[in-house]
Amino acid sequence: MPNRLKNIFADFSRCALGNFLAEGRTALRDQGVMIFFFIVPLAYPLLYCFIYTNEAVREVPVVAIDNDRSAQSREFLRNIDATPDAHIVAYAADMEEAKAAMQRREAYGIINVPRTFAADLAAGKQTTVSVFSDMSSMLYYKAVYTSALNASLEMNAKLKVERTPGATQEQARVMDHPIAYKDISLFNPQNGFASFLIPAVLMLVLQQTLLLGIGMAAGTRRERNPGHLLVPAGLQTTNPIPFVLGKAAMYLIIYLPLSIYVLIIVPRLFSLNHLFVPHDLELFIVPFLLAAIFFAITLSGLIRHRETSIMLIVFTSVLLLFISGVSWPQSALPAFWRTLACIFPSTYGIHGFVAMNNAGARLSDLTTETAMLWLQTAIYFCTACAVYWQALRSSKGVNSRASKCK
Repeated sequence: MPNRLKNIFADFSRCALGNFLAEGRTALRDQGVMIFFFIVPLAYPLLYCFIYTNEAVREVPVVAIDNDRSAQSREFLRNIDATPDAHIVAYAADMEEAKAAMQRREAYGIINVPRTFAADLAAGKQTTVSVFSDMSSMLYYKAVYTSALNASLEMNAKLKVERTPGATQEQARVMDHPIAYKDISLFNPQNGFASFLIPAVLMLVLQQTLLLGIGMAAGTRRERNPGHLLVPAGLQTTNPIPFVLGKAAMYLIIYLPLSIYVLIIVPRLFSLNHLFVPHDLELFIVPFLLAAIFFAITLSGLIRHRETSIMLIVFTSVLLLFISGVSWPQSALPAFWRTLACIFPSTYGIHGFVAMNNAGARLSDLTTETAMLWLQTAIYFCTACAVYWQALRSSKGVNSRASKCK
């Protein structure tokens, strides 16, 4: 019995090592797989960070319509122009001229000051300034609206003080700001788009390149093997475990250093938030990579041609980002999409990494995300084994039929 167990273990190890080396040769010899395994993870994070390096949208061009042309209306528009978010590039005579400037993309907002602006303020009446914004991007709206709001608050405070003659400096300060407040941006102090979006994109890049590379490698094998078999014909074993473990070990060895580069080095290069503890992140990334690898091996059973992986994976990237709960709150998603999100390792990977990277969460704070990733690892390991069990049976069946024909 000990000798038999030793032989079984030796065969298991030999098969696992053979698949480990075979996957390594595939990754190093196939240019398409090399692109998805090495070029894309190395280049895409840099590309995204360079695109969003300014973090926030500043000096959004706007057109002003000063129907009042009083000292107060000019002061109000100067205050808007002085904010960091908006820049008045032109003064229009009427709304039609301002709309034409927006249609030519010369401006992304309109500030319309009414003819009775100064008269209403002098009479103690409430006046209305109309703000129009190009809603093709919410960042334009935020910049234009925030600038107009801050300018109006500043003028309101000044008017309160002016209408209280004889007030001391302390009384004027209290009237200016009856309630003292501080605007503190938690977990994104720059209010930047890169700090908000890039951490989620980095995790998604790791998962999607794994799916693309593994799927393309599987498609290549099917195209080269007679009968479009996932494994070569003639194999006598039907034990899928060494096949799956050998492949997973190779992918894990490739992606562990890539993950360190993507998740640790890139945020530091661009001075993005990086509040994580490296040891905690390393322990968190292991179940994420394993879940993504076994998930990719499972999906590779559906791949018949090299191009199929691109069709299946690339067009789902934006969807996975949306349902992850970063670009749109997950609590606001319909139940179907929340349930669908639970299928993908990227959902829990993004939640965990954003919490670590932006909020400084420790691994002990991410028990739900870590547990779900380990659960996905176990489930997708079983499904990957089922895929290769069927593939090995098909391979053995082809070999048996070939023997009978002889």
